[in-house]
Amino acid sequence: MGSCMDSELKHLIKMLNEISANLARGEGEEQAAARVADHLKRFWAPAMRAKIAAYGNSDGDELVAVSKQALSLLRFESAASA
Repeated sequence: MGSCMDSELKHLIKMLNEISANLARGEGEEQAAARVADHLKRFWAPAMRAKIAAYGNSDGDELVAVSKQALSLLRFESAASA
């Protein structure tokens, strides 16, 4: 992780990767990503989603594959509803 990354973003990355790991157990990657995206929509504040989405768009190196795919789903859903 870059040294310029703030502690809130580090915490969001850790939480998202943990959620992805927990929801991916016994599921395919696509199904798990859909469940993670749904979790983010339902339980994360818009500011939290915006911060992690910006990180995913600019860097995203610390995110696991399911986390990245979930953020892509959220971007797609946001674009489709706009």
